[in-house]
Amino acid sequence: MDKHELGAFLRSRRERLRPQDVGLPSGPRRRTPGLRREEIAVLAHISTEYYVRLEQGRAPRPSAEVLAGIAGALRLTDAESDHLHVLAGTAPARTRLHRRDVRPSILALLERLPQTAAFVMSAAFEVLAWNDLAAALMEDFDQLAPEDRNLARRAFAGPEHTDATLYGISDATEFRHHVVMSLQATLARYPTDPAVTGLVDELCNASPDFARLWDRHDVQAEPMLTKTFRHPVVGEVTVDCDTLTLTDRDQYLVLYSAPPGSPGAEALALLNVLGAQASDYLR
Repeated sequence: MDKHELGAFLRSRRERLRPQDVGLPSGPRRRTPGLRREEIAVLAHISTEYYVRLEQGRAPRPSAEVLAGIAGALRLTDAESDHLHVLAGTAPARTRLHRRDVRPSILALLERLPQTAAFVMSAAFEVLAWNDLAAALMEDFDQLAPEDRNLARRAFAGPEHTDATLYGISDATEFRHHVVMSLQATLARYPTDPAVTGLVDELCNASPDFARLWDRHDVQAEPMLTKTFRHPVVGEVTVDCDTLTLTDRDQYLVLYSAPPGSPGAEALALLNVLGAQASDYLR
């Protein structure tokens, strides 16, 4: 049970609600945003004292029934409710470290996708494996040190990170939000993994933008269905973006493809031909 993170998450979800969201009268103007703690306690059918202690990180582990009541009172989504259970220590525990070894069948699959840029990403945004087209579209990850293959670090690299640091993608702002929300969930699953805790601490200290988004405690991102890369060799490449969860290793297979005959498909085909030449240009 991560009492500090649990309290911060509960507080952030409470402060986003308005009385009318839960069927309560607005009443006089409130000095602080959101519902009052006693209002959440009444809606969750628990004592105000216990709820206050939960937010302050002083309460013992709540039961699954209490968490269900709090999730309903706070109008949590399914993803947020799952996150609440992870923080409270009532969800099934994972191994201490997140996995970085990629299943051999997935490595083989990457090479069977000649018209799709594909790569495998860990729960901490490390690029673990990739095919040639992904290297041509983004960069030749083989030329980077393992710590430099982390897309979360790249998203918030430098004091003035720009979209160029993310391969010129059209949804750089949305991707940065997605990174922070995903890492919130990852840290809850692996609270003692030094690679995860170290990455979060590094980005919180190095990037005010990351720290600001982290303090919002959001854990559910909208799916990214399309993405446009601004490639220095072939120009704009618009692709469909699909992410498949590899549940056995808590990893993700990311696929960038384009409909046959589309400008995006033609650009990918050209990159497929250029291959290593495009990667050499990027270096």
